[in-house]
Amino acid sequence: MKGANAVPFVPLCLRASVPHSSLMSLVLIGYRGSGKTTIGRGLATCLGRPFIDADELIVARASKSIREIFEQDGESAFRRYETEVLAESISRHGHVLSFGGGVIESEANRQLLRSADHVIVYLRCDPQELLRRIERDAQSVQMRPPLTALGGGIDEIRNVLARREPIYRSLMTAELDVTHLTPQEAITHIAGLDRA
Repeated sequence: MKGANAVPFVPLCLRASVPHSSLMSLVLIGYRGSGKTTIGRGLATCLGRPFIDADELIVARASKSIREIFEQDGESAFRRYETEVLAESISRHGHVLSFGGGVIESEANRQLLRSADHVIVYLRCDPQELLRRIERDAQSVQMRPPLTALGGGIDEIRNVLARREPIYRSLMTAELDVTHLTPQEAITHIAGLDRA
């Protein structure tokens, strides 16, 4: 059935049965622009859980934007902050946690994510939609640097995503394609995992 009130088909792919415990945190990973912060905040409200956004903690700790950290201190400084915040946050139970898209690039960070025994949801999104969302978010454009010499456009997104997607999938408990979902629709699907 199609129409304004039709529920879209949403591929929510589960790696295996999703373990459930109120002590487990829900961890959101995915590329910049996939909706981790927006969905994470809404999910935390929906489930009555505390929300932690790693990028916000990094900005508060450094007292500068992510772009400023990259420009003034270098990417390695940002990655050190990222690992510190991950190590502190991942031990939290019963939270909704959102991590920056590149957190998975470090083997040490991947080990922290694997060992935490939380439900990890990869928010997958089509590159063209990611570009549209990133360009539409003026704050993201101003506060976040390009990730490669390609300058942040569609070629950068495709190249970085090609490298990261297998890693996201190796870490995930579930994958939700958010390309055509509103944040509320994504929240509803992920909340269903928590209640399963």
